[in-house]
Amino acid sequence: MSGKVWFVGAGPGDPDLLTVKGVRLLESAGAILYAGSLVDRAATYYAPAGCAIRDSRDMTLEEIVAWLIDAAHKHDNIVRLQTGDPGLYGALVEMTRPLDDQGIAWGVVPGVSSAFASAAAAGESLTLPEVTQTVILTRVAGRTPMPPGEDLEALAAHRCTLCIFLSITLLHEVQKALRTAGWPEDAPIVVVQKASWPGEEKIVRGTLANIKSLCQEQKIASQAMIIASPALGARDWETIARSKLYDPAFTHRFRRASSA
Repeated sequence: MSGKVWFVGAGPGDPDLLTVKGVRLLESAGAILYAGSLVDRAATYYAPAGCAIRDSRDMTLEEIVAWLIDAAHKHDNIVRLQTGDPGLYGALVEMTRPLDDQGIAWGVVPGVSSAFASAAAAGESLTLPEVTQTVILTRVAGRTPMPPGEDLEALAAHRCTLCIFLSITLLHEVQKALRTAGWPEDAPIVVVQKASWPGEEKIVRGTLANIKSLCQEQKIASQAMIIASPALGARDWETIARSKLYDPAFTHRFRRASSA
C-alpha cells in the first residue's frame, strides 16, 4: 500500500491565499516537497511536527519524482506544493505519469494564479463589457519554444487581455510582438512582481512605449506578470458600458426588468 500524493497550488506567494483544502492537506501531511524558488517558505508553516519537508529548487524532474514515490511508501498524505495553480506551467503531467506507472494515487488542489493575483494587486479587471471578454494566458518563446500558431504576435492580434507569464526578461520581445500586432504606443501595460508577497510586491504601470524602461528603473527582472489589456485603467474613464447582469433594464431568471 502507498499514500496519496497531492499537488497543491500554493497561489502566488501569500500563504493566506492557500485554499482551505490545501491548508488541511498541509496540516495532515507526512511529507511536503515545495518549490522554494517560487513559493514563500511560510507556506510550509502549516506542516505538522515531524513532517518531512524538502525544498525542490535544486532538484531535477527525476529527483522530484523519486522523492514523491519514496514518500508515498512511507506516508499516507504527501503534498507537492507548487506556485500558482498546478495545471498552469506546473509540469503536472510530467510528474503524474511516473506515479501512474507505479500505481500511486494522486490528486490536484487548484490554486490562485499569479495572473489573477496581479490583477487584484493592481485593482484591475481583466474583462470589461464591450471592451474585452477574453483573457489569454501565455508566454514568450524562450528556451521553451511556442507551438505553431501560438506566437505572441498572433495572439496579440486579438486585441484582448494578455496575461504574459515567464517573460519579464524578454520584455523587448513582448513590445515587438504587440507593435507588430498593431497595438498603439500608448497602450496601457501593468507589470506586477511577486504579486501578494508580503513586503515584496511591486506594481509598475506604463505603456507599450515605456514599460521596459520603467521596469528597469525598478530593477524588476524576475517573478513578474505582464498584463496588456484594453481594459486597464477603466476605473478612471469618464464612462464605461454597464454589465447587463446588474442593469435594471435587463431581465434574467432571478429578476424582472424595471422601467427605471
